[in-house]
Amino acid sequence: MRTTPILILFLFIGQLLLAQSDQDKVLETVNVNSIKGHIYFLADDLLRGRETGTPENKIAASYLANAFRKYGVQPNPASGDYYQEVKLERSYPAKSATLTIGGLEIGNTAGLRVGNMSYEGDFVYAGYGLEDNYEGLDVKGKVVLIKAGNVTGGEAQRAFSLLGEKRDIAMEKGAVAVVEFIKAQDQMWGYIDHQFNAPGIALAKGEKDKSPQFTYMWVQDADGSLSTKISSKPVHSGQMKLEVPEKEAVVSYNVVGMVTGTDPELKDEFIIYSAHYDHVGIGSPDATGDTIYNGARDNAVGTTTVLSMAENLAKYPTKRSALFILFTGEEKGLLGSKYYVENPVLPLKQMVYCFNSDNGGYNDTSLTTIVGLNRTTAAEHIKTASAQFGLNAIDDPAPEQGLFDRSDNVHFARKGIPAPTFSMGFSSFDGEVTKYYHRPGDEADTMDYTYLEKFFRAYVLSGRLIADDPTTPVWTSGDKYEKAAQALYKD
Repeated sequence: MRTTPILILFLFIGQLLLAQSDQDKVLETVNVNSIKGHIYFLADDLLRGRETGTPENKIAASYLANAFRKYGVQPNPASGDYYQEVKLERSYPAKSATLTIGGLEIGNTAGLRVGNMSYEGDFVYAGYGLEDNYEGLDVKGKVVLIKAGNVTGGEAQRAFSLLGEKRDIAMEKGAVAVVEFIKAQDQMWGYIDHQFNAPGIALAKGEKDKSPQFTYMWVQDADGSLSTKISSKPVHSGQMKLEVPEKEAVVSYNVVGMVTGTDPELKDEFIIYSAHYDHVGIGSPDATGDTIYNGARDNAVGTTTVLSMAENLAKYPTKRSALFILFTGEEKGLLGSKYYVENPVLPLKQMVYCFNSDNGGYNDTSLTTIVGLNRTTAAEHIKTASAQFGLNAIDDPAPEQGLFDRSDNVHFARKGIPAPTFSMGFSSFDGEVTKYYHRPGDEADTMDYTYLEKFFRAYVLSGRLIADDPTTPVWTSGDKYEKAAQALYKD
């Protein structure tokens, strides 16, 4: 057969296409203009902070669903569209709340409340409210008094991370309520007040859910004097009264899509690419009078990593399949991810890795910071991908903050699925990281997009390398979630 110059040209082009590297595929789909388009929309004032349960949160969900549709991502296999309905309940702050302990009237309270309460009797002091602190104490039917944090400190961030554990312990011991004294200065207390004294959202309880009502109340104790007085006696007499309005049913949505893998066997394994798209809505004004908490860093950036992954994999699928999940309700207590793991659209045992992305801020544009990097065997892929774009991947530099357990990844980890969180670069958890955190100044135009382009490319290339590796990623030997993984993947 005679070979013509045109045929040679076609063969050459074909060889080039076959030789196209993963990095080339990333460069083709991930660019600064697409990144800006997503972030500027999600963080626009018109979306009023994307608070869960608001119309603006639903507009954000629609935008994300239509991005999946535009890219050619397959819809949620359980519903046939790009949504997973999450049924919630909106609760309202107490119409009236009084707290008196040992004759001392307590002010500046904020609480997680589930119903009316009228209690008069013993208030039992239980240290930090952790398991060891209850030794020898009888708290059944009583209110427990505790200090925030643990032996390493009582900062607000640590109090948040321990809240669920302390509440569960107190309920198991038979207490009817917890009052926790927290060393929070006025700025942090303003944030706490916004979170807990504003209307709240929780997962709706099913008809068969008969869990008892329980009240968890925080008290501002800026200088520690109140907790010092409380700790001076093991038992105090007191009163606690709350009058709470009825709850209201609310519907929100996780946004879900998928891309089927190319390998006949590995396509039955899925990599989850996840982030939360909600933020905290409207709050106290800053010095400029701005009240809209835009959430560009937290978490329009994380949301855009998943959109970038979806666009890339829809065009260039990997060997393993991909499941994209954008969660609602993270800022209300990781609600969307909690709902998802209890109501998965595909069996959890097929999910071999969850590559979550969440952010507060950054202080080092030479880094990607992966919370839990070295806890899974995929660490080298993430380091390699970051290096390809001039970034150094590091593990969590501030483990004392408990960041691994403060994002949606933790619900998947508890089920046994390896699940780190990919974050913008921070080498220390300092003011440069937190100055925009849950503040009105977290606007789209305050970020370094030259850095973000490299950051997003590193995430997408990391995902590709993990999804194409013949070896399935697992927890590093000895990890606290390894036993859960053994139970999940035992067959």
